[in-house]
Amino acid sequence: TAQWGRMLCAPNVWPHLRGPRVLGTVGILILALCRCSGQPSSLPWDLPASSHWEHQGGLIFIHMDSSLYSLPCSPLEIDVVDPTYHWVQDRAVDHKLFSVTKEGHLLFQHFQAGDSGKYSCTISYMKHGISVSQTFHYSVFGYHVLGGLDTVLLFHSKFCKDEWTKRFLWGLKEKLRQLEMKQHCKLQFTATFCFPSLNNILDEFIIQVQLEVSLFGPRWDEHCNSGDMETATDCYQTTVRQNLGQVRLALTRFFKEHKSFHVTGADIPSTNFTNEFIGFLKTEQCSGGYGQTKQLQRCLSCCIVCPPGTFSPPKSSQCSLCPVGTYSLTYGVAFCTPCKDGMMTRLPGASSMTECVKMEKTKQAVSTARRIPVLLLIILPALLVTNCLFILTTCYCFYQEYQIPSPTGSKKRENTTRMETATSSVKIPMQGPQAGPDAGPASDTSHLDTNSSQGGDKEHTQGGPSPAVTLSLDTATDET
Repeated sequence: TAQWGRMLCAPNVWPHLRGPRVLGTVGILILALCRCSGQPSSLPWDLPASSHWEHQGGLIFIHMDSSLYSLPCSPLEIDVVDPTYHWVQDRAVDHKLFSVTKEGHLLFQHFQAGDSGKYSCTISYMKHGISVSQTFHYSVFGYHVLGGLDTVLLFHSKFCKDEWTKRFLWGLKEKLRQLEMKQHCKLQFTATFCFPSLNNILDEFIIQVQLEVSLFGPRWDEHCNSGDMETATDCYQTTVRQNLGQVRLALTRFFKEHKSFHVTGADIPSTNFTNEFIGFLKTEQCSGGYGQTKQLQRCLSCCIVCPPGTFSPPKSSQCSLCPVGTYSLTYGVAFCTPCKDGMMTRLPGASSMTECVKMEKTKQAVSTARRIPVLLLIILPALLVTNCLFILTTCYCFYQEYQIPSPTGSKKRENTTRMETATSSVKIPMQGPQAGPDAGPASDTSHLDTNSSQGGDKEHTQGGPSPAVTLSLDTATDET
């Protein structure tokens, strides 16, 4: 009882008590509980002058070209006296007026991709003399179910010039307008080609017209006005399948009834465009600015509008980030907007024009990329010099450890060896004073090296025959 007394005596409980009953039995019980719990009793006049609450309303999906969609300010019915409602759209490009009902419901007529965004509704009222306000936030996304037709039309004509073709297409579109209103669809000419006929190349041409049929025309969903989103999505898919077959039959019947189209004018000769062929191709692709993001659990194959910062070209099924240098401000963009005056975005997926900055601000990233080759030019020569020094040092150390004789030293040693060999093998007798008449002429000793052995000296001392002196040619001296 004491805990409940503390809770009930808190000031924030008073705004939730409704009607004059607070001064009756409920008031007496609260005063009693406050007294039992030892808390000072507080009455409504002790409460703050105002109070405010914030609520997240969640995701809201609205089908494109919906005839009418009503978004309540509060997901729950609030029974208050004389409330006021205020709706605000975040990121609104232009301050457009909202259509709000007396009950505070926001009305969307012919919902388009650009109507997507974040919406906030604030409901204000007086309660027991206190100003109370509650704000509910919603994220609104457009979507559409899959289904469409690509139509190819072939016409024969004697002329193939832009003036006649434009005049013919304008008249054809005017005649198809009644069919659009009746079948609740939209017809759009996407391409026109002109080439000579194979049957008569000189006098006849074939004009090929490509026609795109959208099944989401005026009041296409008049049978699906359910407030339940799940029920409405199922009804949309059924309606698209039915309208697909009906539009195909209606176009076939139309060109059977209108076989030839006469074109005339003051500045061009009159001519006929005769229909010879009509073909249909069922398509299941997203419209431009939509992608299969699988946010709508009830319909995973449905196409959801692409948020700001992304885009999706026609016939594509994916929302892609805007490339660097481009941005997208609103929902449902088929192509991103490029930055002006040579400006650039730092990252892809820009969703605001303020993300486009001047090139000077991006020079840091550019200079960093440019510094890499310069650093390589500085580092690579240093590495090469270091490697050369290392190789030279290694070779020097190897030379010191394993010294290789030089060619000059080898030659000297070879000459010395040759001289010693000649000394030991060549002996020339020296003509002494007692030489006989048969002795040869005296040798020219200017180039001879005289060596006396120990044995020779001994014989000369004893008075023996003339000593034999061993001479050797100084080949080393001659070669030098």
